[in-house]
Amino acid sequence: MHNLPALNRTLALWRSHRDTIALVPTMGALHAGHISLVKLAGRRADRVVVSIFLNPTQFAPHEDFTNYPRILRRDISQLTAVKTDLVWSPSVETMYRSGFATRVVPEGPAMVGLEDAFRPHFFSGVATVVAKLFIQCRPDIAVFGEKDYQQLKVVTQLARDLDLNTRVVSAPTIRERDGLALSSRNAYLSTQERTAAPVLYRVLSDCARSIAAGGPINRVLEDGRAAIAGAGFALDYLEARHADTLAPISARREGPIRLLVAARLGKTRLIDNVAV
Repeated sequence: MHNLPALNRTLALWRSHRDTIALVPTMGALHAGHISLVKLAGRRADRVVVSIFLNPTQFAPHEDFTNYPRILRRDISQLTAVKTDLVWSPSVETMYRSGFATRVVPEGPAMVGLEDAFRPHFFSGVATVVAKLFIQCRPDIAVFGEKDYQQLKVVTQLARDLDLNTRVVSAPTIRERDGLALSSRNAYLSTQERTAAPVLYRVLSDCARSIAAGGPINRVLEDGRAAIAGAGFALDYLEARHADTLAPISARREGPIRLLVAARLGKTRLIDNVAV
């Protein structure tokens, strides 16, 4: 479905039957991680809407918007197989009409020195498009994966702060057998890079175990950063943060801990996170 009047008619019909609606926002190039979100949505609501929109406002000029995979027919085939009720695939012109001049600029978890430090444009683009999707689809729940953990916290805050009447539901990260978090960008990895990529998760897991066992957080992270760099990554960050607020954390007693990492392997930027 590509136009708002048709979307509105379908949603109105469902609402007249008192169906609950779940939304799974995606940028397409779907993989097993996305499908797990769709299946979770189907267990939580009567109707499932999956949006496929490659959002240009969350890409900087030097990033991979032009090369990002676009495989809509295959995506729709996968979604049909898991009984998705509606695929909402608007055009850029539908989402950002001529003269569009409004942006959502989030703070809080969007300004904690993680992704925002390296992609300062990113969360405004995410927050704006997610707000529009929530308003367009009016879902009871929206399902987001934990792999993009800072994004999960940003959209949760967004829905709460703007009274959007959508509950954000988180879903665990889906991984390959060797631990690599599923991502559409994994397709960019060369054969050699794909062999090295699981080091990121192994280091995260080792750090989490060490901290859980009482190891000093700063020293554990220093060792983890060295291990990641030694495996050939260009590290952006490896941080221990409060799992709810994403504030820096230096001791276990300060609250639940989430370890978050971002690093480049060749031309591919990978992110991941684990709980301690």
